[in-house]
Amino acid sequence: MLEEAQHTFWGYLGCELVEWNEHRAIVTLDVKEHHLNFIGILHGGVHTSLLDTAMGLAAMTARPDSDVVTSGLNMHFTAPAGKGKVTAVAEIVHMSARTITTQATLKNENNILCSMATASFRVIDKK
Repeated sequence: MLEEAQHTFWGYLGCELVEWNEHRAIVTLDVKEHHLNFIGILHGGVHTSLLDTAMGLAAMTARPDSDVVTSGLNMHFTAPAGKGKVTAVAEIVHMSARTITTQATLKNENNILCSMATASFRVIDKK
């Protein structure tokens, strides 16, 4: 799966999977200049992409025989991040038959909370 992911948005961003187990995922990114916005901090879209990706991976573990798609996402930006490694940690907080609710945090190398999110994922039949 990770080899296939290298040809998708995951690979374009430069994400690395650190941990992926039942109901939890940890994803890191080595923030480079092209990840920054015009004022030199991590672009909000990169924050959002990392957290959505980590939460999606967590949701996938809960429903391995189905596909999951993001149906709602709520972001909170709490501190700027610059170049260096950031870590997204995502966990499942609630599940029903067709919906999975997750939460995630993004921290920098100094363990400072840079952003956090919650998301809902719709469980759909596999393609």
